[in-house]
Parts: sequence; C-alpha cells; structure tokens
Amino acid sequence: MSSTPELLAPAGSMEALLAALRCGADAVYVGAQQFSARANAENFDRAGLTEAAKRCHLYGAKLYLAINTLLFDAEFPALDALLETAAEAGADGCIVQDLGTAAYIAKRLPTLRLHASTQLTIHSPAGVRFAKQAGFCRVVLARELSADQIAACCQEAARCDMEIEAFVHGAHCMSVSGQCWMSAAMGGRSANRGCCAQPCRLPFTADPKQKQICALSLKDQSLVQHLPEMIEMGVKSLKIEGRMKRPEYVAAAVTACRSALRGESYDLHELQSIFSRSGFTDGYFTGIRKDMFGTRRKEDVTAAQDVMRGLRERYQKPRKAAKLDAHYMIRQGTPAALTVTDGISSVTVQGELPQQAISRPTDLAQLQKQFDKLGDTIYTAGTVTAELDDAVMLPASALNAMRRQAALEMDAARIRRNTPLHRLGDVPELPRMIRQNAEKPKFRLQIRRLEQLAEIGGFADELDALLLPLHLVPAYLKGTKPVPVSRCFIVPPRFICDEQAVVQRMQQAKDAGFLSLACQNAADIENGRALRLALHGTLGLHVTNSYAAGEMRRYGLSDALCSPEAPRMPAQMLPLGIFAYGRLPLMLTRNCPVKAQVGCAKCRHTLTDRRDAAVYTDCSRLIEQPDYSELFNAVPVWLADRRNLLCDAAYGLISVTDESPERVREILAAYLHGESGFAPAAFTRGLKVVSEVSSADL
Repeated sequence: MSSTPELLAPAGSMEALLAALRCGADAVYVGAQQFSARANAENFDRAGLTEAAKRCHLYGAKLYLAINTLLFDAEFPALDALLETAAEAGADGCIVQDLGTAAYIAKRLPTLRLHASTQLTIHSPAGVRFAKQAGFCRVVLARELSADQIAACCQEAARCDMEIEAFVHGAHCMSVSGQCWMSAAMGGRSANRGCCAQPCRLPFTADPKQKQICALSLKDQSLVQHLPEMIEMGVKSLKIEGRMKRPEYVAAAVTACRSALRGESYDLHELQSIFSRSGFTDGYFTGIRKDMFGTRRKEDVTAAQDVMRGLRERYQKPRKAAKLDAHYMIRQGTPAALTVTDGISSVTVQGELPQQAISRPTDLAQLQKQFDKLGDTIYTAGTVTAELDDAVMLPASALNAMRRQAALEMDAARIRRNTPLHRLGDVPELPRMIRQNAEKPKFRLQIRRLEQLAEIGGFADELDALLLPLHLVPAYLKGTKPVPVSRCFIVPPRFICDEQAVVQRMQQAKDAGFLSLACQNAADIENGRALRLALHGTLGLHVTNSYAAGEMRRYGLSDALCSPEAPRMPAQMLPLGIFAYGRLPLMLTRNCPVKAQVGCAKCRHTLTDRRDAAVYTDCSRLIEQPDYSELFNAVPVWLADRRNLLCDAAYGLISVTDESPERVREILAAYLHGESGFAPAAFTRGLKVVSEVSSADL
C-alpha cells in the first residue's frame, strides 16, 4: 500500500484552523480577504495569515492559500500585495483557478508551489499533463469522478511527477466546479468570483405538479469509507470541503478521516449530525448514482445541537504532536541549563544558579516529575537525563520556568524549521494590447443539432467558422456540408468520461479533413496539441485578464473567447472573441436533474424555477448514454444591435441550443447583415457580475 497521504482540512476562520490542527490535520487551506472562492467566509487578513502560518508550522502542518477566483486586469496590484503577504507569512502552497494568475504567481513568487484548483475542471490524464506544463505541482481533481477515473489520473500523475488531491468529504455542487454561471446569471453573484448565492438549492422542478422539488440540490459527498482505496490509487492529499462551515464541522470531519486512516472505525452518526443534506452520497465514486439528491431538512439542523458541545470541547486544548527529550545541566556555581530536542531541532535555555541543598538535593526523579508537566503545549515528555553535582538543588518554580521557556523556544524553532523561505521575483508586465477595430465583425456559429443548418443558405459562406460537436462529425461528413470542413472546428465533450475514445474520434475527424479544435478545458488543449490541430479557445477556459490571454497564446492557441464575466475586453496578446448570441450555459452537470426526477421518457428539456422561468436542459452524447447534461439560461444574450461591442472583438460567437432552423437563419440575418426585427421577446446583454470588495488589509 502507498504511504499515508496528507489530510487536508478547510478553515474559514482562526477557530476552524485550530479545530483542524488539534484534531489531526496535516495541512489546512484558507482564503485571504480577496480572491477566495469563499468570499463570504470570515477569511484571513494580513496579520491573520501570518498567525495561521505559525500555528500550522508549529504542528509541522502545511498552510495553503486559496487564490482561486478569476481576476480582472485592474486587480493584479492587489494580488501583488497579497503575494508579498504570502511570502512573508511563509505559505506552503497556493490553490489557483485562473491561468493568468498562475502565470503571474510563477514569475512574481517562483518559490511558492502551485496547486491547480478544482475550479480548473481537470478530470482526465490529459488535464494532468496540461497542469504539469502550466507550472502546477498538484492537481485538485473534479469531484464528479469515478474510482477508475481517479485512478487513471493518479497513474498519469505518477508518470509526470505530479500530485493528485481529491475531495473526500463535503458539499457537492450540482455543477462541475468552475463551469457554473447560474448565480452570476440570476443575481450577478459569480461563483468564479467567490460570491455564489447558491440559487441551485432553491426549488427547481421538471414536473409542474411538483413545484417544491429541489432538483438541483445534491447530498454532500462522503468517501471516508473509501480512503483505503484512494490511498492504494496514489492520491496524495485527501481534501475536506467546508471553508464556510463552523469549526465543529471541521473537527468532526478531520476526526472521522483521521480515524479511518488509522484503520479505526469512525462515528458516522456524529459526522452526519453536524452537517448533512438528507445524508451522504458516494455515487460519483462508485458509479451508482441512485439517491444522490437531498436538501437541508429541519431534522438535519436539529441533529447538530446534540453533538455540538462535545465537538467544541474536542479542540479546546492543543493536540500532542511531538515528544521532547530533555537534558539538564545543574552544576555548582553555574546557571542551570536545560536542552530539549524533538528529534530534529534542539534548544537550550538557562535558569537560576543552583543552591546548596539543605535537606533534599535535586535528583533525576524530581526533574522528570517537573518536566512531565508540559500541560497545554503540543509536547509530551520523553526521556529526561541530567548532569548533577552533589548537594545542589533548584526549587520547583525555577524548574517550571525553565520548562516553560524551553517549550516556547522549541515552538519558535519548529516554526522556523517548517516555514519555507520565499523570494520575490520581478513584477510581470501587463501584456500589450492588440487592437481589432474591424469594420465588419466576423462570426462563428456553434450548433447542437445538424438540422439547425438546414436553412442557413448563403450565410454559410459568410461564417468565419462552424463549431461542430465531435459526436456529430460522422453525420456531417455524410451530409451536404454547407460549411467546408476546412472552416469547421470540432468541439469535444465539455466533460471527458472516456479520454481514449475521445482522442480516437478526434484523430478520425482529423483524418477526414478537420484541422481545427475548439478547446473548452485543459484536456482539450493537451489532446489538440498532441494531434497537431489548430487550437481555438472557447467557453470554459475563462479568459478574464490579459495574463490569461497571454497564456493561451503560450499554449499554442490562435485565438480565444473572452469570458462573459469579464467587465471589458482585456489587453490582448492574441485575438479574443465575444459571446454575441445564445443561451449562456448555467451549469455542466454529471447528474441529469430531469432524468433523476421524471426520467428520460418524460423529458421536456426544461426545469422551472420558483418564478416559473424555464431553464433549458439538454444532454450530450458521445456514447449511447448521455455523458453529461447542460443547463442553459432562460433567455439568450442579444448583441445584434450593439455593433460597437462586436467590432472591438476578433469575432462574435453565435451559439444556438434549441433554436429551429428558421430561427437560426433569422439570427444570422440580424448579426451578419444587420437586419432588424429579429430580436427575441426577452433577452439579456450578458452577465453583470458583482465584483469583490476592492480594498482589504493585505
């Protein structure tokens, strides 16, 4: 069996961090007051980060800083200040979503280890390889993977000297992390910016007769019983979700995982009582996806009260984490000295001058007795030795003072020993701007069904490119091919379940004449480069800043799509397009909510929220069974009358979902020829994202 992996705990506050360390965590991840995917947690200011690092390093634990949101160009000076704080505090690693942010950190703070956040949606061996090339040393896998998929990623990680971190307990988002715009679209609070309002936990239903169904609310994940399997696979870090949870939750989860890692039974009732949504699920890991949906019930809330006090008491005192051996030097005429060692570091403190013993000289038994009183420290007493002159003594008060001082100095020695020394590099320059200023914008059309091309006629010749789902390629080749294959971009699945099959189909498409690939995730970039296809970035890569645009160019992309979350077009080192028309995808989910509630036979491709707004749902297939489902906004983006926005972009992406062939033709007429009268009855101009607070004590 592989060596015991790291147990990684969340901490949204100092109390939660203490709960994690005192219950046995090997590492803790925290957020600062900016750029944290849990912006509503208490989080840590400059002084708090420094203190958190000291607390962790005292125990020999690691402190990882989550900078796992998308950044805009104007925010990099604040990021720079945060990196200076991280360097001073001695953070052990940084969890990052934004590829531009990762590139910036790698240059500005090259000694800081980079972990690829689960928000990067890495879920396959190719994604692991990409992360290696991008400068990461660890990948936090997507939470929707089966045991076999995790094992495949671990095998690839071992081949390319990477670490795999996997979630083992905590909340399940309905959407694959990093691919959710529901909160941003419905309320301007972006999950990718740390401000998710969790609208998915509210009622959504596929059956109008069942209006109170929460069809997008999953039970929490718990894989504690599967930890031996995950260790055998080679998972290096076992991660607990929960920076928004209270310290008692952290204590319960860490205790359960630590017990399981020791091969002991754990208290499932306690774990479920402190927080659950109708119980737990391991459905993604096992592949048995029955009974995965759940909500927070009244009985779930009241159950927590029964275990709260006991959990709180569990972390009130320091955990014994090291053994100290002691050696006393008590000689006549010389100040007493005490040297202690934890097996690695040694410190020596001086005490009072020994006194002439009148009745009872100090002996080894007394020294052992006084040294044993290590009390509220992280230490237990080991072997005590001494060099003693005859007929000398030290009072108990003097021995106690030496013990206390030795423990304090050992604390400082351990903190120094476990704190990495960082060096700051140069501040990376903002990439230069490439101006488009096209008199007539170019447009690309992305379809979901071949029949949507039936009425495009001459518009086909005016399109810059057609984005064609990979599973439609064989049928397209057999048909009329209104857009030549040379101007078609193949679009792989947004979530890859069988990477070998996907790569094989991409190779077949290339052999048939397809030369370009629309990349939606890290694996697409890696697989496309291996096949020597021309690469174009689209939705899912989250280009929100100039540094990210520069990274896309470095990875070999010819152009990319500016994220709908970006407030403005960033300075560019490669051409950037804009999402010009279509229903924005709100969620990418491995668990179809319609199928779970009413079954595929009754699917009407809609979910209705509590306000009767219809969210369009659709599944994608590479095999006979759907690989994943997507939820789309109730109304489309419409920019046909905003030509100034379109001319600033390298191209406009027109993405159709359930539109009829006739409607597709009308949309093309509006965008390509400026024809009026085709605007939808209801539409949006895009995402209006609420930004984080711009100032913080960093």
